[in-house]
Amino acid sequence: MSKRLSFYGLVALAFICILFLAFNQRYSYFEHRLQPMISDVEIRPRTTKIQEPVTAYITGYTDNVTITEILEVVDQQRRAIRREMENYKYLNGRYGVNVSKLEDLVMEKGGRPMRSIILTSWRSGSTFLGDVVNAHPANFYHYEPLLDYGIVQIREQPYADESLTRIISLLNCEYKDLDRYLNYGKTHPWVFNHNTHLWRQCQAHKRICWDPRFVSRFCRLFPFQSVKLVRLRLHIAERLLAEEDLGVRLVLLVRDPRGILQSRKHREWCPAKPDCSDPALVCKDMESDFEAAVKLSKKYPHSFRVVRYEDLSLNPYQHVNELYNFYGLHFHGNVKRFLDTHTKNDVGGVSSTFRNSKAAPFHWRADLDFEEVRKIQKVCERAMQLWGYVMALNSTHQKDFDPITNYRLQL
Repeated sequence: MSKRLSFYGLVALAFICILFLAFNQRYSYFEHRLQPMISDVEIRPRTTKIQEPVTAYITGYTDNVTITEILEVVDQQRRAIRREMENYKYLNGRYGVNVSKLEDLVMEKGGRPMRSIILTSWRSGSTFLGDVVNAHPANFYHYEPLLDYGIVQIREQPYADESLTRIISLLNCEYKDLDRYLNYGKTHPWVFNHNTHLWRQCQAHKRICWDPRFVSRFCRLFPFQSVKLVRLRLHIAERLLAEEDLGVRLVLLVRDPRGILQSRKHREWCPAKPDCSDPALVCKDMESDFEAAVKLSKKYPHSFRVVRYEDLSLNPYQHVNELYNFYGLHFHGNVKRFLDTHTKNDVGGVSSTFRNSKAAPFHWRADLDFEEVRKIQKVCERAMQLWGYVMALNSTHQKDFDPITNYRLQL
């Protein structure tokens, strides 16, 4: 009897062991299946051996999805550029531009884009001229790439070299080391939102917009690049002309200091900043730019040019056509349409580019009283003389005189 009880006891013990092993194996199976779905908060208390493979799984999956999205958007834009450039009139040697097909201008195909730069200071007409250039087909617009430096003028070290390094990286579509620039853009969208083609994709694909892998690939598709600079003085910018591999063409945009300072009065970010509001500093920069302009006109006659905002405004079609020839760009129908709609009437606020172009440069004559004008002229006489601006003699003279002369840079 006791032997029989012992036998049944052993059978029962074996059955319990088998059930325990089966349950433990099943629990491990489900735990393994559920691990990819566990959140970081749930994973944190676990041991390192469990945490590392789960995190790697999630990160790897997300990264693969991001790369897939980047490649799809880039391919979509590549096709769009080909359509946009189907009937483009390549200059074929005219104006020093020896290109005859799209591939000659596309970086991802080993080509070199046409790179145009506008250099000026705040409220000198650069937003208008920047948009004129950006009206060109298939253009990638680097809008004020030094925005995060604040309301300062870069005249010397320590900012001269680092700012130039950034601009050159952007022109080469190398965003991998531009964390400060990209992070600033995440909370200041105007870093990208003037770039028509890029911002359209950013609106549809917000997750990848500020990813350096995306922007680098996207930028390399474009046959034309333009840059607007308002914080860098001309003697510093010479290095951009000296970089032969870039092939940049640079225009210095100049404006009457009375018009500049009148326009800046309406911007809340300007009055407390000496580099923006002090007439003496403004005109000292204009004198420095003149000296650099004379030098660069001799040294780089085919890649440097000066234009006054007033001349551009009074005859926009002629001067834009001449600037497009200088930049090596075709005066496309899109550009004419832009001028047709942006130079006839005032629409919008102080930052709008819809202006009666013939009146816009001369608002200062009515907006400033003569005492304000006198103070500006007192410290700006030499700068005004160098750039061909006429002094106002009194309040009556100020209201109806012609403040500009027929001007040509004297070398």
